[in-house]
Amino acid sequence: MHAARLGCYLTGGRPPGVARMYPGCRDPRGPAASVGVLLPGRVYFATESPVWGGGRAFYDPAAAGTAWGVAHLLTAGQFSDIAAQEMYRQPGTDLDLTEVLATGRSSLGPGRYETLVRCGFLDDAGGDRDGGLPVLTFTAPPGGGSGELRAPSAGYLRHLAAGLHATGAWRPGEVAAYLAGCPGAAGHWTPAAVAGLSVPTAPTGPPGRPSRCRPGPRSS
Repeated sequence: MHAARLGCYLTGGRPPGVARMYPGCRDPRGPAASVGVLLPGRVYFATESPVWGGGRAFYDPAAAGTAWGVAHLLTAGQFSDIAAQEMYRQPGTDLDLTEVLATGRSSLGPGRYETLVRCGFLDDAGGDRDGGLPVLTFTAPPGGGSGELRAPSAGYLRHLAAGLHATGAWRPGEVAAYLAGCPGAAGHWTPAAVAGLSVPTAPTGPPGRPSRCRPGPRSS
C-alpha cells in the first residue's frame, strides 16, 4: 500500500530496515493512478514475516467485514512481476490471468501469496473501460494462515499506515483504529500505539472518500 514500498517491487532495491533485495519489474514505471479502496472481506495478520518479523498481512475475501486498501493501476506484466517477487520466484514471466478474471480465484501453488483473487471492479480508478477495471491481489489460500494469527511488527504497520494516509481517503485516527482492529493486531496494538508509529504521509491525490469495489459475477 505504501508508494515507497511499492517502488522497491517496481524499480528494485531494498526497503529501509530489511535485508531482502528486490530485483524489480521489467517495466519500472510507477502506477498510472492510485486510489484508496474498500473491499469486501477482511485483512488479518498471521504467520511470521521473514522480512519484517511479526505477522504479515493477508486478505480474506470471504470473511465478513470491509477491508481497506490502495489500488494501483498497473499493467498485467507489472502485476505478474510483483506477484513473482512475493512468491519468491524470478520475475519476467506473465501470469495467465484468465481463470482469476473469469471466476474470481486462481491457485498458482500452495505458498502464502500464491492465490490470486479478483476483489471486484472499480469504475473510477483511471482508464475508460466498459464494466470497470478489475481489482486483483494475491493472498493465502482459503484458511491458509488464519489459524496462526500473529501481531505485526512496528515497521510493517508503519508502512501500511503510511500507504493508507497517502491516499487522503482516511483521517490518521481512522487509519490507526482500523489497523489496530484487524485480527492478529487486535489485542496487541491499540489505536494510540499505531498512531504513534509514523507522521502521516502527505496525500498523493485530492481529498475524498475511498472508492468502493463493486462485485462482479459470482465466483465459481
